[in-house]
Amino acid sequence: MKKYLALLLALTMIFALAVPAMADEEEVTFDEELVAAAQEEGELVVYGSCEEPYLAAAAEHFQELFGIEVQYQRLSTGEVQAKIEEENGNPSADVWFGGTTDPYNVVAAEGLLEPYEAVNASHLLGDQYKHADGMWYGIYKGILGFMVNVDELERMELPVPEDWADLTDPQYEGLIWLSNYNTAGTAKLVINTMIQKYGHDEGIQYLVDLDKNIEVYTKSGSGPSKNVGTGECVIGIGFLHDGITQIIDNGYENIQLVIPSSGTSFEIGATAIFKGAAHPNAAKLWIEYALSPECVNLAKDTGSYQFLVIDNAEQPEQAEEFGLDPENVMDYDFEDATENIGTYVEEVMNALGGGDDRFETE
Repeated sequence: MKKYLALLLALTMIFALAVPAMADEEEVTFDEELVAAAQEEGELVVYGSCEEPYLAAAAEHFQELFGIEVQYQRLSTGEVQAKIEEENGNPSADVWFGGTTDPYNVVAAEGLLEPYEAVNASHLLGDQYKHADGMWYGIYKGILGFMVNVDELERMELPVPEDWADLTDPQYEGLIWLSNYNTAGTAKLVINTMIQKYGHDEGIQYLVDLDKNIEVYTKSGSGPSKNVGTGECVIGIGFLHDGITQIIDNGYENIQLVIPSSGTSFEIGATAIFKGAAHPNAAKLWIEYALSPECVNLAKDTGSYQFLVIDNAEQPEQAEEFGLDPENVMDYDFEDATENIGTYVEEVMNALGGGDDRFETE
């Protein structure tokens, strides 16, 4: 009887979900056998490294669509990586949602992600938005840059920094915030970007020079953006879509977005299944859902304005209105980042003398 009811509910869901996608009238469907198997499991646990409103909306909509109880927790990508590595194949969550792919690639190389051939991956805009072996799939793209409080800079009679080199100028001492290299995927992307941009030794030296001007290292990559509008942080390094959120949703019109003039890098925000997931079918269904307009179109309604990498989704007009071009980025070497980021973080921290209380993670 239980299996019959599950199948009946699954068929009802399939009929309800076989509706035009909001972007281009294509149908959004989910395999009825996978839906039924996921409903038999009845639960799903999600670790999310996107912003919490988006995570909550995505988790709650999944539960609403499929009748599967979803538990979720927001953690930075570095925190998820550390947790999954410590659990070593016996994960406390089933799936990872959001956050830049450098940490995803590290745990994939360690055998801690489960490969899955997702049907809805056919809607990705290119092969660069998925792991070659199906360990993760991209859902959005974000551009790295600066967010500055123009009122504070004007009051201090300082110019708006235009490029990475400008940030090491002593005039900005104590005005810059960046996320923590130990906990944030955003900060790890900064390390990789500087090493790929300047070369190994010069890139690490740049970060040492930059450190002289940094007042705060936040646990999460979005931390700096949340303090620019108030003036507590005058210059924040992070993803520019987080700055758009502060301008549009929180009314901080004193924030200016800066794309570094000599070039910058980008993140691919991803989703993946953890190796040893307790609810494997619900996890697979989550991946299909995350690669559909049902999920990604929620982002812009919850203050997340990243560029989407799925062809049947609605791009956020806000990102284009601020002049952000998702293709105007450097050629980022993901392979080097995957193979060496652990070493690079250690080298940077050693170059900084082991860090100080600004790098505390508690």
